Amino acid sequence: MTHSDAHQATSKADTQGTTLARTPLHDLHNHVSERLGDAARTWLDQALDEAAAHPGSHGPISVWELRLAEAGRRCGPEHADAVRILILHAARADTDALTRVYAQGTAAERRAVLHALPHLVSGPEALPLVEDALRTNDTRLLAAAVGPYAARHLDTHHWRHAVLKCLFTGVPVAEVADLDRRAHADAELARMLSDYAAERTAAGRPVPEDLHRVLTLTDPTATPPAPAADHGPKGAEGTHGKES
Repeated sequence: MTHSDAHQATSKADTQGTTLARTPLHDLHNHVSERLGDAARTWLDQALDEAAAHPGSHGPISVWELRLAEAGRRCGPEHADAVRILILHAARADTDALTRVYAQGTAAERRAVLHALPHLVSGPEALPLVEDALRTNDTRLLAAAVGPYAARHLDTHHWRHAVLKCLFTGVPVAEVADLDRRAHADAELARMLSDYAAERTAAGRPVPEDLHRVLTLTDPTATPPAPAADHGPKGAEGTHGKES
């Protein structure tokens, strides 16, 4: 593998983004199980059984929270996010539990919580976790934060700034769930993008290709996109509109 290939592979792994949040849990489980070795698969099955048998909080720390910390070592870093999502789901982690894991966990555990939100939380009560992630410059957290949960619940003002944050930090806008629908005919987002492009040009810096893509999506004369499929807890599509 050349240095360039290695860099591309690392970048892809670091910003695997919202794919895990958009994948139905049954498919996610099958995908991971097919790729784990025997020992890792046995460990995962046991961890899921433990989480299902002892959900919620038990004592200072639940057994399933310990398994979250072990996931990378037991199943490999390439599968750790998916494994953690499956454990959180098996434990029926509610917003309080997810908030505790996010607050106390490593960056990898925080990323898994963000991926798990659309699978576990039907309402907007976990938005503080998304908003916290959007304040960071960790591209892995940012990519996880702009998934289906944010598309469904983040208000228009914060969603626009999340799109700009992706452009600032180099997170591909393809990671922004439901981008086509939420950007459509958004004149304020178009203004923000145009201002940012003008600032970059004036400073002699290149304008990201992704900016032009999003700007095109804001065109009110374009055909509105069809509603995106949503694999949230209740299968409900977000209903946020544009600000008046």
